[in-house]
Amino acid sequence: MVKPPLRTKSIGFKVSEEEYAQLETAAQADGRTLGEWCREVILRGGSASNAAAHDPALAEIIGVRLLLVNVLGPVAAGEKVTPEKFNQMLDQISEAKHQLAAKLQQPASEKPQREKPSGGKR
Repeated sequence: MVKPPLRTKSIGFKVSEEEYAQLETAAQADGRTLGEWCREVILRGGSASNAAAHDPALAEIIGVRLLLVNVLGPVAAGEKVTPEKFNQMLDQISEAKHQLAAKLQQPASEKPQREKPSGGKR
């Protein structure tokens, strides 16, 4: 595992209570400490919690794919999708698509590695 460089310099700035709460919420949503999140945002020159803003088309493509999978799966199984269920799906997809797009846009070095299942034939 590669160790990050030793960080010996510090940068500080003042924010209002409301701004602090917004920054803290963004950092938590990204699964990082406030300091880590701020460092990443500043060094990237963009928003760490909303990487999809760099490519909004990706978030929309993911949204359409999620909608198709969530609607066509039940229909293919002979189930009915009620208007209420459809609207609920749209709301859930609207909330999830940007987070999923952001995860897809993370550099490979930042993505958590999945464990390969053990067993099976070799």
